[in-house]
Amino acid sequence: MSDFSSALWAAFSLVIQLDSDLAEIVFLSLKVSLIAVSGAALIGMPLGAALALFRFRGRASMVVLLNALMGLPPVVVGLAVYLVLSRSGPLGVFGLLFTPTAMIIAQLILVTPIIAALTRQVIDDLWREYEEQFRSLGAGPGQRITALLWDGRFSLATAVLAGFGRASAEVGAVMIVGGNIDHVTRVMTTAIALEVSKGDLALALGLGIILITLSLAINGVSYVINEKARENHG
Repeated sequence: MSDFSSALWAAFSLVIQLDSDLAEIVFLSLKVSLIAVSGAALIGMPLGAALALFRFRGRASMVVLLNALMGLPPVVVGLAVYLVLSRSGPLGVFGLLFTPTAMIIAQLILVTPIIAALTRQVIDDLWREYEEQFRSLGAGPGQRITALLWDGRFSLATAVLAGFGRASAEVGAVMIVGGNIDHVTRVMTTAIALEVSKGDLALALGLGIILITLSLAINGVSYVINEKARENHG
């Protein structure tokens, strides 16, 4: 018990003093996740909106597939990205394996289906509400998508936050494609796994405290955004 108390106290000290190693790991984690989620939002939102608005052969199958991809096993994604980026893979010539870029690609693949599927549901609900108005105004596809994305911005922000939560907590895929290299690809989740195996509980607990705080912050912001959305549609 005393060892745990000592480790916990040391962890809080590292966080409060902004330990350089801890700060480097946290900064890289946030950088990788933010870039991945931004790319996923740019891809997923238009894709989700298009699936909600347009009717075409195979649409139902695409919706089912998209929903299924929300539960992609991270280690499978990591393995697929590894094979593509390895020296013998089609993109091996670029030397991206075991770099932050490879980690961003893996997180992008994991997060895009989440944002796209949630966007489709939001836009589908809005389309049912405003379909007659858009048709009477003669709005084109581009105008519909833009207007509905803007109207559903608060709900879509929650979808993006959900994607960020998934990305920041990911360990399997980034461990495979990043390699957990010190000062290069070590992020919070992989660092926690490594430090626990080494017995360095102080750094692991410090990173865990930051991860939990980040999760609470994301959920808090999501709650505020949802309340704001209800007020706007109330």
